[in-house]
This record gives sequence, C-alpha cells and structure tokens, in this order.
Amino acid sequence: MPDGGDPHGGAINSWAPPPVAPQQTYQPPMQQSGPAGMSGPATGQYQTPDWQGGPPQTQQPGQPQQQPFVPQHMPQPGQPGHSVNDLNLLKRARKAPRSGWRRAVHKASRGIINPGESAADVVHADLVERVNQPVRGDYRIAILSLKGGVGKTTTTVGIGSTFASLRGDRVIAIDANPDLGTLAHRVPRQTRSTVRNLLEDQHITRYSDVRAHTSQAPSRLEVLASEQDPAVSEAFSEADYRKAIGILQSFYNIILTDCGTGLMHSAMAGVLDMASSLVLVTSPAIDGARSASATLDWLDHHGYSKLVERTVVVVNASRRGASSVDIDQLRKLFLDRTRAVQVVPFDDHLAEGAEIDLELVSKPTRRALLELAAMVADDFGYAASQQQYGQQQYGR
Repeated sequence: MPDGGDPHGGAINSWAPPPVAPQQTYQPPMQQSGPAGMSGPATGQYQTPDWQGGPPQTQQPGQPQQQPFVPQHMPQPGQPGHSVNDLNLLKRARKAPRSGWRRAVHKASRGIINPGESAADVVHADLVERVNQPVRGDYRIAILSLKGGVGKTTTTVGIGSTFASLRGDRVIAIDANPDLGTLAHRVPRQTRSTVRNLLEDQHITRYSDVRAHTSQAPSRLEVLASEQDPAVSEAFSEADYRKAIGILQSFYNIILTDCGTGLMHSAMAGVLDMASSLVLVTSPAIDGARSASATLDWLDHHGYSKLVERTVVVVNASRRGASSVDIDQLRKLFLDRTRAVQVVPFDDHLAEGAEIDLELVSKPTRRALLELAAMVADDFGYAASQQQYGQQQYGR
C-alpha cells in the first residue's frame, strides 16, 4: 500500500529510520582564478564541507572520506528501535484494601488515600488463585471415611461449595453412600430425582438434561441424590457408578463423590479406580486416627499406593470443645504418608446437620475450607499431566 503501508499490517508496530538518499559522485571543480589574484585548489584536490561550520578543509585524494555526524542515540539501519513492549507505559495501580482499617481509611478518603492490601488479603488472594487453577477435562475427588459421624458429608459440601462459589465452571457432588446417604439434605431440595433416575434417562444430550436431576446450593454446587429406599440404594453397583460418572464428566469440571463407610461395597471399586485424588476425613480423636490409618493401610495393600500419596487428610472437629489429642503430632503422623493435612475447626452452622449455606459459616472455618480447596487444587496440574501421558501411551 503506497504512502504508509497497510494500517492493519504488522509493519505499523515496528520502527525503521527514513531511507538514506544515495550519495552522489563528487565532481571536482575546474581550476579557476579567484578574486585578487588568488587561485582555487590545485587540480585533483577538492574541498569537503566541515559539518561543524568551520572553514572548508582540503582533502587529498586517496584519503578516506569523512562520514557525516550521526547522533549516538539514533538507531542504525538494521537495528530495531524500542518496541512498545520494552517501555513501561502502564502505571501499576495499587489494589484497594478489602478489609480492616485499611479499607476504612480508603473508604473515608473516597479513594484518595490507598494504604494498599494487607498481608492477610494478599495471602487470601493467593489461596483464591490456587483454587482457580485450570482443570483439564474433569477432576474427580472421592471423600472417604470408615468411621461415621466425623463430618464426611459436611466436608463434601464444604469443599464443593468453596470450589463452586469461587470458580466459573461447574461443580457437582454425587451421593454414593448405599446406606441412606444424607448429602441431598444439605442443600435446598429442588427435585426428587436421584442417581437412579439419571441412569434410566435415555434422552441426556445437553447440560439442561442433567440439571433436571440435580439440586443446587446458593454457592452453585449441584448435588445428585442417592436412593432413599434401602433396597434400591444397596443395589447401586460399580457399573452404575461408572455409568453415572461417564454422564457427569461430559458436563462438569469437578466431581465430588460422598462415599459410604464400607470399602468392600461394590461401588467403592469404581470410586477408587476413577478417583483423581482422595480426601480422607477423620476426627481429632484416637479412634478416628486409628480408623484413618487403617484406611491408608488397606489402600496401600490393594494397589492404591499412588492414590494414598495424593491424599489430603482432613482433621474435622465435629464436636465443640478442645481435643485432648496433640493435633501437631496427628498432623505429622499423616504427613509422613499423604500429600497434605488440613484441620477444620468446629462450626455451629455445620454442626446443625441441616442445609449448609457458606455465608453462615464462621470466618475461621471458611478460611480452613478455602485452604483445603487450595490444597486439593494444587493437584490439578499433576492429574492433567497423567491424563495426557495415558492418552499418549494408549494412542488416543
């Protein structure tokens, strides 16, 4: 395009010096007499102009020609100038504080005084960023405990609600407890449909078809209920679980499974085989610690050592009052075998056993659930690499 080039082309973003006019061959002047009897330069000599403004200097033939003065700061031909990326054109604005006296000062001054974020806010932002790490395909979390009453279902809803409230993708929890699971009672019940109805539905092609079988909490966490008829729920097999996950993984990014307390139940084989990671819930008590250790032993002896290494142990205080167990020693005991340990303090709202609203959970417990979700999310990258490696191995 003449006179400037294509305004949509790439050349508009680069800089080059203007073209240098070709140097004309100098023709020496003919000898002639000057005024007052003075003569010009001898034949074969010529004058070169002095760029500094002084009198002309005589240059002998064969001497190198004096080059014009070029400022040092100008880029030379063939050398690119400064690009926009090299210049720090954007002023980094200090983020407004979100809590404490810093926020009060910022608000009172109408934004004129900005003390910046506190150290606590910076840590909180880092946790949220970890929770929002990308998921390749789907990520399946099995929440397990061999001992009842330690808060397994509460932990499922707590971590699921944390993920769902902070992430933009879809999160669902499925009740795989064959013994009248209570997961559906922890969120507002929007449908009477269960996992059995989902499996029998022959017309699932879109997300809305699955959504017709789930209930949704205020946090956006969806729940797929188990059968409430003991005879039917007991018949929930490994094949049923695998089929259910096969449906859900096409529409959800994070799938949590609230397991039963029996490792030998048929569905548990499918749960453990398909799990990306395991969350093992225990209580700050001797019997709870023994039960959790026995669970890890069983998994090690039945071919799930890799799953044990990626397990996150949750020490959940489901009862009010301080525990007589040394929490630091309990943490050390499980850290020797698993990836991480998180302590969740007692919370009145979670202990009610009713519907869970994350907004009603105390700040210390919400912070613990956020840290727990961040710990689990730190494994997203490993799971993605393993999934990609498996596809390469099998040529898919």
